[in-house]
Amino acid sequence: MLAVRQIALRNLSGAAGLIAMLGLAGCSSAPKPLACPAGQAPLRTAQLFLGGAPPRGADERDLSRFVDQEVTPRFPDGVTVVRGGDRWKGSENRLIREASKVVLVVLPTAGDGPRKVEAVRLAYRTRFKHDPVVVLPPPTCTAL
Repeated sequence: MLAVRQIALRNLSGAAGLIAMLGLAGCSSAPKPLACPAGQAPLRTAQLFLGGAPPRGADERDLSRFVDQEVTPRFPDGVTVVRGGDRWKGSENRLIREASKVVLVVLPTAGDGPRKVEAVRLAYRTRFKHDPVVVLPPPTCTAL
């Protein structure tokens, strides 16, 4: 339980840092770079949760085709796709299930990774008439 609290606190502090950074975007001082231990480097990832059962969303084949056509060309260094499934109780108190994929992308240190993630999100929304969930966590120290 303590580990969960620590993770939650780190996530909250990361979100607060992002909010503060956005609020100070017009200021001349740059945010302090992430200080990582020796052998590690700051790394940022994007997590895209793609789902939605037809007619509102996509089935398994549609999701795979979308990743091949829209995600991989934008992130040719590689993506990780994890097969998943969404489940929740709908308005009629019935369990709803749908195919989903979790796409993990390591954002390049140079270039405009967040812009590419946004392009993927918009392409998904246009194609499937369904908003994907996109998470852009703050940079973290990672051994490469």
